[in-house]
Amino acid sequence: MTEFDGEFSPPFEIAEPENWRAPIIFNSPHSGSVYPDGFLNASRIDLEALQRSEDSFMDELIDHLSHRGFPVVRAHFPRSYIDVNREPYELDPRMFVGRLPSFANTRSMRVAGGLGTIPRVVGDGQEIYRERIAVDDALARIETLYKPYHRALRRLINKAHQSWGTAILVDCHSMPSVGIARDEPRRPDVVIGDRYGTSCAALIPSVVEETMAARGYTVGRNKPYAGGFITEHYGNPSSGLHTVQVELNRAIYMDERLRQRSERFRTVAEDFTVLADALASIPLSDLGPFQAAAE
Repeated sequence: MTEFDGEFSPPFEIAEPENWRAPIIFNSPHSGSVYPDGFLNASRIDLEALQRSEDSFMDELIDHLSHRGFPVVRAHFPRSYIDVNREPYELDPRMFVGRLPSFANTRSMRVAGGLGTIPRVVGDGQEIYRERIAVDDALARIETLYKPYHRALRRLINKAHQSWGTAILVDCHSMPSVGIARDEPRRPDVVIGDRYGTSCAALIPSVVEETMAARGYTVGRNKPYAGGFITEHYGNPSSGLHTVQVELNRAIYMDERLRQRSERFRTVAEDFTVLADALASIPLSDLGPFQAAAE
């Protein structure tokens, strides 16, 4: 547990077992649901609209895995407040009062879409803020939330890598059952993101796909989500560092309209246990280090 003062106490949580079963870490960066009063007061949309950006209950679906020997990381701050699945300084200058640091990335596609490190919009495109916010406020969120989160995640990955010579990070997310675009096809139950074969050994997404398909889920790869900053940044198969993103269709475990767990919630959580066991059964010798070829 990492302790911070203020409304986030703590801003994130690490459940690390005393004895690791395998060099596998489960991470839920977007399930945070603690909204600071100042943020809510500055928002032009209500709490319910902000909550649509959450990967609701994703952390609960994986939290039991720590009792089975797998570290679990979960954020408590919401992604609409700060998004740790972005570069540290993907910032839109139109959002802020004051000058951004010269090293800020102001021209990424994610910034253009309003989904930078400090998001301008929620997932369905609604503007978050009534007026511009202070640059110092944005930089404070990065220093006190973003950077400690990534330091802690990196520590776990390094610990696994040093002990086993390899590490697997499973970055867990959820997606709306229906996309914004009208012509988007029906989304699968599970979408595996491996940055088109570059973030992990090919065996890992294959095991995820085979395991989940055997449990009755429809499975897709890299569309509409191939993985964000975490998948890209921590995935380095040539060094034995593997990251795979797993996106769950929210309709399979919750009522999206009411934001309530459905009857299948417990079953989906149990299926994550099966998935963790399957990943733990991969021989370490099959995980490199080696170069994974892009598709």
